[in-house]
Formats: sequence, C-alpha cells, structure tokens
Amino acid sequence: MTPARPSAIAGYNDWPAYVRNNPRHQAPTAAAQELSDALGVPCADALPEVTVHWEETYDGATTSQLSWQLGFGPRTTGWLVRPAGRPGPLPGVLALHCHGGNKFGGADRLVDLPESHPSAAAARAGLYDGRALATDIARRGFAVLAHDTFAWGSRKFDLSTPPWRTAAAAAARQAQWREDGVVPTDADQYNAAAGFHEDTVAKAAGLLGTSLAGMVAYDDLAALEILAALPGVDPENLGCIGFSGGGGRSLALAALSPRIRAAVVTCMMTTFESLLPAYLDAHSWLLQTPGLWRLGDWPELTGRSAAARFLVQYALADELFPEDGMRQAHHLLESLHAGTDKYTGALWPGGHIFTGPMQDEALEFLAHTLALRPIYNTSQGPL
Repeated sequence: MTPARPSAIAGYNDWPAYVRNNPRHQAPTAAAQELSDALGVPCADALPEVTVHWEETYDGATTSQLSWQLGFGPRTTGWLVRPAGRPGPLPGVLALHCHGGNKFGGADRLVDLPESHPSAAAARAGLYDGRALATDIARRGFAVLAHDTFAWGSRKFDLSTPPWRTAAAAAARQAQWREDGVVPTDADQYNAAAGFHEDTVAKAAGLLGTSLAGMVAYDDLAALEILAALPGVDPENLGCIGFSGGGGRSLALAALSPRIRAAVVTCMMTTFESLLPAYLDAHSWLLQTPGLWRLGDWPELTGRSAAARFLVQYALADELFPEDGMRQAHHLLESLHAGTDKYTGALWPGGHIFTGPMQDEALEFLAHTLALRPIYNTSQGPL
C-alpha cells in the first residue's frame, strides 16, 4: 500500500484558504499598489492582540518577549527592546532579520537574550560582527521590535515529516554528513531541509497568486502596525533596518507603508541585470519574485516609497553581488534621487557581513533621520 503523502505546507494548511478569501493589501499610492500587486501581498486582518510573556532589564536595555497570532500559520514571536528607564514616546524601529540560510531561528539573532539558541549566536557572530543589532539600536534611544517573519523561527514550516521531494534531498545531505563524519545539530538538519523546501513554498505561493516576498511583507506590515500601536512608541516617527534578506525586506516595507520615514538597506542592492547569468543561484526567492523586473530595476523600487529616506550600504567584496552591479545601482539611485535627501549611499570594503562600523553608520542615520534626542548619563554626558 502506498503511504499517504505528507502535507507540503505542514503548519500552514490554513494558508491557502486565507489568501483565497482575503483581499489584497491596499497601498497608499498607485506606485506602491503596483509593487504590492506584483508581490501578491494579502490584506491583513484587524490588529492582532499582543501577549507579553516576560520582561527583563539588563545592561541598559529592557527586553520584552511578545507574541501574536496572524490569520494563518503558527503564532509569531517578537521582542520589543527599549532603553531602560527612558520615558516615551520613543522613535520606533522595526529590525528585520536576514535570511542567512537559517530558518530554524529568526529575530533571536538580533536580540541580546537571557538564553540564545546556538544557531542565533552563530548567525550573530558570522554575519553581524558579534553584535545584537536590535539591542544596540535600543540602547541608543529607540523602541525596537524584532519579529520572526513568515517561514522563519516561530513562523517556520513543520518539517518533522517533510514532503517527499524535500525528504529525498535532505536524505542526500544526511548521507554526505555521515561520509564527512559530521554530526549535525537540530538547527543544521532543519535548515538543510528548509533550504530545499523553499522552492516548494515559492511554488505554493505562486499558485495562490502571491510570493515568498509577498508573504514576508504581509508579516512585516503587521509587525509595523503592532510597533506603531505599542505604548511609548511615536507612531509618526518610525524606521526599519535590515541586512541581506532583511535589507530587501526593509526596501519593500518602506515602499509599501507610508509609516516608514527612514530605511536602512545593507548588502542587498544591485541591478537585476547584474545577477544574470552567474549570480542567480546566490539568492533566495526573497529577491527573485517572478515578474518583479517589469516594474523597473531593484534600485528603482525606492522611488515607490511615499515618505522614506534610504541609507544603502554596499560591501564591495560581497560574494553575493558583482561589484559592477552594486556600483551601477549606486549611480542609478544617485540619479533617481538627485537634488533630494532621499538617498545616501555608502560603499564599504569587505564581504557579506554587517560590520560594527557599518552598524554604527546605520544607527547614526536612523538617529539623524528620526530626530532622536540624545540619551544623557550624569557621569558621562551624551551616550
């Protein structure tokens, strides 16, 4: 007897009905609506109820673990980090985690937590110069929300019984590990399966008239509304920041929501043409949504934002992007936003890492653009 095929979208079996039965996201402008429609962003339900699970103050930052339930799939975990003892209203920042080939975790790589999974610590060490980005931003005087997005962390798919195609590919990886004498961790095993499974998620999304990037944008738009509604947050003074895949999320969010006044896009800018033919397999479905090029080039999407100013940081030795593509994008952005303060470009040496100096530059940009007042300490002066 042939065994029953497992669900290819376990943990999200209610996703198709939600997308079919809900209208599309309504963007503030025609230009933003074109992007929303190209990505297939569903319309969010009413603002979800937020549960606070715990709160702890350590080393100048107060961290709260939050959760909320969106219209489908697993419950979302997020962390709100604020400067300890700083009264609101504070400017708010949505910190958007990278792809990183690590879907076992999500925003935990951005937050200094009492206990972190080793996969979060490894992502922080390898991609963020060892720094907890969201916590560092909060210590500068911001209210920062870092959340797991669609298909990552608390919002990941259930691959305990993987669909057959994913299972076959994961079995081959397991065989290679055994041959190499590698004992994989639970995160290693999940991330290997999730890497293969992303194609299946993209197929499902396309069939439903959406995309992986569109579903991630749905989660990010909901998190932005939650941040804007939290006590002590100034809803008129919001920004977002992201590295790598998080940088792509930052660009999309700034284009889709008029709430964003400042957006940092780090190591996620090039021209689409520069990806052909050699760099296509360097990127996930977060960047390569079918048909997106019809709206214009990737840098040109910044022009669809109603209110945001952008800092775009390039790493000129980034192994995921050709240098000429990054330089072309920089020149295109300079031309597109000539005579305005909407674009600042920063070309850095080095590879695909959000270094400490790059993070410092990004935080200065957010502080300047969101008109952050300095934090004072009586013994040290401005921090």
